Amino acid sequence: RIWKFRSGKLRRTYDEGLEQINLLQKEEEGGLKMEAIDFGRRMAVEREMEKDEEAPKPNAIFDESGNFIIYATLQGIKMVNIYTNRLARIIGKVENTERFVRLALYQGVPKCKRKRGAPGEGSVAVEKDPTLLCCAFNKHRLFLFSRREPEDLVDAVTGRDVFNEKPRMEELMAAEDVALLPSSDLARAANLHTTLGDIYIKLYPEDCPKTVENFTRHSKNGFYDSLLFHRVIKGFMLQTGDPLGDGTGGQSIWGGDFEDEIVKTLRHDRAGTVSMANSGPNTNGSQFFITTVVTPWLDGKHTVFGRVSKGMDVVQSIEKAKTDKGDKPLQDIKIVSVTLEF
Repeated sequence: RIWKFRSGKLRRTYDEGLEQINLLQKEEEGGLKMEAIDFGRRMAVEREMEKDEEAPKPNAIFDESGNFIIYATLQGIKMVNIYTNRLARIIGKVENTERFVRLALYQGVPKCKRKRGAPGEGSVAVEKDPTLLCCAFNKHRLFLFSRREPEDLVDAVTGRDVFNEKPRMEELMAAEDVALLPSSDLARAANLHTTLGDIYIKLYPEDCPKTVENFTRHSKNGFYDSLLFHRVIKGFMLQTGDPLGDGTGGQSIWGGDFEDEIVKTLRHDRAGTVSMANSGPNTNGSQFFITTVVTPWLDGKHTVFGRVSKGMDVVQSIEKAKTDKGDKPLQDIKIVSVTLEF
């Protein structure tokens, strides 16, 4: 809410609650609609952040003119003109693995040393360089948004390592506690017995040992028995593995999330690719999906741990099921049981 300082009257109200965002996502038109899998990932992070009592609370800031209010949301960092009541820009929308939280804005002019000389000789025209500084939920980095292009630094000493960052203590402790099964104890194939027929899957225990171990143990323990295909999108994929049946549940055999096992040779380059569902990097639990088309935009973001070797007709039958607005089949389609081959 925005009030006028002098009068104390309410001027603007902006609703960024999950209910309102869900309504915007369901609208067919509008530039705020996101890809279904991207939206699901962001919603999962949002719920995780709400449960975390130590998570920093988002703030809102004004630009120096006082005409624009800037604040972080699930969809990105919004810049709203409070006079026209219009959304001027969304910053960082493509950064779908970060949930930005706290913001600060620098709008000054960089200082520049000038040489002495005749008027005009040593002067340098310097434009304002507004820079938005942000932190993100569960990230150890400071993010800066600017209109300048970054410099290309090839020096390994002064260059920036954008891929690696120091793991958190809980991640290190979890890694120490995990002991992988011998490769002989990992399934090499699985048969999903569904209410519409059998889907045979070839697994990749050598390439993705931890992911296949998670799937193997869950299957042995009957975890997947009677679970729904809770999300079916025609021309994309079918998703299952959630005991809650709404895309928000499930966990790994270790009691939490586990890291990705991205292999360059295993890509989403064909229909029938079996891949882990997640809510961002290293957030694998129990949910997985089977693609029905080529989906190259998922490469590097989801762990491919299997392929459908037989039963694509069953996959296509599930894909054709009528669904509600949340992509859930109107008639329940379930995994009856899973048979493993070693």
